[in-house]
Amino acid sequence: MFFSDTVVTSKPDNDLLSLQTCSVRLIPAEISQQDPGSQLTYPEAPVQTCFTSSPGTPLCNRYRLFAFSFAGSAAEIRKYYEGGRGPRAPGRESALGLGVVTSERMLGICRGRRKFLAASLTVLCIPAITWLYLFAGSFEDGKPVSLSPLESQPHSPRYAAAGQRERESLEVRVREVEEENRALRRQLSLAQGRAPAHRRSNHNKTYSMEEGTGDSENLRAGIVAGNSSECGQQPVVEKCETIHVAIVCAGYNASRDVVTLVKSVLFHRRNPLHFHLIADSIAEQILATLFQTWMVPAVRVDFYNADELKSEVSWIPNKHYSGIYGLMKLVLTKTLPANLERVIVLDTDITFATDIAELWAVFHKFKGQQVLGLVENQSDWYLGNLWKNHRPWPALGRGYNTGVILLLLDKLRKMKWEQMWRLTAERELMGMLSTSLADQDIFNAVIKQNPFLVYQLPCFWNVQLSDHTRSEQCYRDVSDLKLQKQLSELDEDDLCYEFRRERFTVHRTHLYFLHYEYEPASDNTDVTLVAQLSMDRLQMLEAICKHWEGPISLALYLSDAEAQQFLRYAQGSEVLMSRHNVAYHIVYKEGQFYPVNLLRNVAMKHVGTPYMFLSDIDFLPMYGLYEYLRKSVIQLDLASTKKAMIVPAFETLRYRLSFPKSKAELLSMLDMGTLFTFRYHVWTKGHAPTNFAKWRTATTPYRVEWEADFEPYVVVRRDCPEYDRRFVGFGWNKVAHIMELDAQEYEFIVLPNAYMIHMPHAPSFDITKFRSNKQYRICLKTLKEEFQQDMSRRYGFAALKYLTAENNS
Repeated sequence: MFFSDTVVTSKPDNDLLSLQTCSVRLIPAEISQQDPGSQLTYPEAPVQTCFTSSPGTPLCNRYRLFAFSFAGSAAEIRKYYEGGRGPRAPGRESALGLGVVTSERMLGICRGRRKFLAASLTVLCIPAITWLYLFAGSFEDGKPVSLSPLESQPHSPRYAAAGQRERESLEVRVREVEEENRALRRQLSLAQGRAPAHRRSNHNKTYSMEEGTGDSENLRAGIVAGNSSECGQQPVVEKCETIHVAIVCAGYNASRDVVTLVKSVLFHRRNPLHFHLIADSIAEQILATLFQTWMVPAVRVDFYNADELKSEVSWIPNKHYSGIYGLMKLVLTKTLPANLERVIVLDTDITFATDIAELWAVFHKFKGQQVLGLVENQSDWYLGNLWKNHRPWPALGRGYNTGVILLLLDKLRKMKWEQMWRLTAERELMGMLSTSLADQDIFNAVIKQNPFLVYQLPCFWNVQLSDHTRSEQCYRDVSDLKLQKQLSELDEDDLCYEFRRERFTVHRTHLYFLHYEYEPASDNTDVTLVAQLSMDRLQMLEAICKHWEGPISLALYLSDAEAQQFLRYAQGSEVLMSRHNVAYHIVYKEGQFYPVNLLRNVAMKHVGTPYMFLSDIDFLPMYGLYEYLRKSVIQLDLASTKKAMIVPAFETLRYRLSFPKSKAELLSMLDMGTLFTFRYHVWTKGHAPTNFAKWRTATTPYRVEWEADFEPYVVVRRDCPEYDRRFVGFGWNKVAHIMELDAQEYEFIVLPNAYMIHMPHAPSFDITKFRSNKQYRICLKTLKEEFQQDMSRRYGFAALKYLTAENNS
């Protein structure tokens, strides 16, 4: 059988008529097992055909064309084929590697096929007729015809010899037919061998069109033909190709903006990413912790010290709010690794709405000496008509915006980019005196002198939103703007599995979510209040800030949406915005339990003072407690001794409380029943060792001994042990920490003139589960026993008293 991969693109009626006269059948393409484009194939591997009713409109998506041949001698078939009337190789008119034949040509092919089919039928029929004739001639009335009187006898030797000769004659004829068939197959295989060359040339053309080098007509034809092609488009960016992104980031606010940028990139990306962050020490600390705890796969982050680059650009006067960091894009060719050839440079206020690989693919469109990919500026800034006497830096037309830049680093280095921009900046600064838009002014001045350097990106890659931008044309033209630790050691069948796995969960953490600026006191007595909270305790922040004037380190357990709510709340609060010594660290939600001790550890780890006051968000410290603790630090010599100063805790059941301003006023309220010792009616053992009876009359600090379930609020040195992370939600989180302080031989000293008051609030979700869920309580007890066993292993014989105390309690 012969098959054609002809693609018909003319009117379907005539072509279908001609095909019907040629005995053509159409069957679905799904049966095919061979790539399209073959000139001749066997029946089990048909080729591709698509009919269209008009240019660009497929009538049937994918079909295979079948034609049937007839018998004929091998010599006739060979002569017919070599005469040029046989099946043709695919034409090269198509952009996607499939032949294009007009209706008239199709009719000619079918007429030729009719003759060819007749010849083929003859080749097959002649041997069959001859064989039937000879075979029939051996019978008469259903019996064999004798050739002689002797042969008429069934058992005569002549009869047997005649039958043998007939069989031999038939075998000879069969062998001749097989030889003819083999010769025909050889001819077919030679024709097939020439087909791949056509496919290769067409595939190269397809790839070049994707790169943007094809003409528009071929591109349109390729799109039409692509509707019926089984060969996918060649990807411009390989699946595992790493995309490099450079960002200049400095300070607390910029670090927060970078998170939004990175999220938008990650949301759409499919390729590995390598972020190159030029950051100051603050941003590096924040972002290094964020990426380390985020643990996003196929993302690598490298940091470059921005402070070391200041000397490269500090000589340029800059009026832009970004300051000296706004000029550091100019030195990326020198800062980034020498083997890095290309990079996408982004401002921190960019948000992506598509896969960044689409932007990375634009590098393939750079030609000649184009080394910078930029979007035209969408404001009239560089036209100089925004206000009277407005004198901008020189620019080409409207100029270019440097919020998104594509840099060909290897070519820039060969062009001596460093020398180019420096000479331009020095020349222009003689008249302009300073830059107004930081690096953007200098980039535009260089492009003004060397316009061949820039490749203009479509406007949707950097839609600019500000008071003076005019992006209406861009909006009209574009519809879519583009811009754990291993748990294998845990048994999932364990009823306490969810508790145990929390110890190994890594939570994404954003340090210093808001601006923080504080220098500890020079006398080394400074104390930071440490606390943790969730969204439902947010209202306590302003009250605590009014009661405590010293530095505060807070860990907030929030979702991404809640983090934005907190940001709006803080920015709308005069009290919070007036305080720059409060550090807010966001630990993002994951899992079903509240990781109370993890939050405490995060807040403790980033304390910048020598001492910490380990409090809780529901407590208001007494007025003046900050200064009183600093004096007590000196008095009790905490710097050279292991001491934990206890701040006695009280509580009120009233939401509105006239806060006591002195110890005498507190004692009066205690006698009146307005205040109570903390948890006296629920958890007496938690604070009983504080000895409130003695505290009422005490005028000097006094020492108390550890007892079972003791959990006071203490002031300790910054190097004290962390909280044990196995305890989550409600129960034993502070008890275990105080027990470890005692094991490390800390002295517990009660301060006579200090106090804090717990404010009422609705029960937390975790305490509700503790009270209602029996399995919760069982798991907490199991964790307690495991913690005590760990204490015995770490502290030896001295830790046995904790087991004894627990058994006696």
